[in-house]
Amino acid sequence: MTATTPRRSWEGLTIPTAGTYALDVNHTRVGFTARHLMVSKVRGQFTEFSGEIIIAEDPMDSKVEANIAAASLTTGQKDRDAHLASADFLEVEKFPQLTFRTLRLTGHSGNEFTLLGELTIRGVAREVELAVEHEGLATSPWGQEVLAFTATTEINREDFGMTWNQALESGGVLVSKKVKIEIEGEAIRQEG
Repeated sequence: MTATTPRRSWEGLTIPTAGTYALDVNHTRVGFTARHLMVSKVRGQFTEFSGEIIIAEDPMDSKVEANIAAASLTTGQKDRDAHLASADFLEVEKFPQLTFRTLRLTGHSGNEFTLLGELTIRGVAREVELAVEHEGLATSPWGQEVLAFTATTEINREDFGMTWNQALESGGVLVSKKVKIEIEGEAIRQEG
């Protein structure tokens, strides 16, 4: 590493120097998984989003903000996507954005960080805890400093007003209350 490389060593990790990183939408996946019929998993993702990671001098003071276009949801099945966009679930006409913002980082062990944030879905804001893994830093062939990460959490969709369901004859319900959120991403350092 040269003196101009925006990296530093911190508690055994190579991390970025302080600065702002914008999510690279071409190399980031904002996905989710829910149970269907209580036995299988349905996976989906949002294809339109923006966000930035602000790395602080003290890494534990770093922050994240993200906006997700609710209508960009896709599960690969048009009828299901239309139902998820309806008032039974995301109600995208009335609530076009899902948002997330950091409240604070609460701890770390090695390259794994615990981040407490505020997630807003359907106008309802709730605190959620994300497990964030710092995957590393790289310099692209175009000279861009890239930060890679993964983040996961699990929410109860009913906490956000998405209570629609259907009881099954065999017991259980059609759609699980628990939804796992999985983000795999890259973010690019912004100049100045």
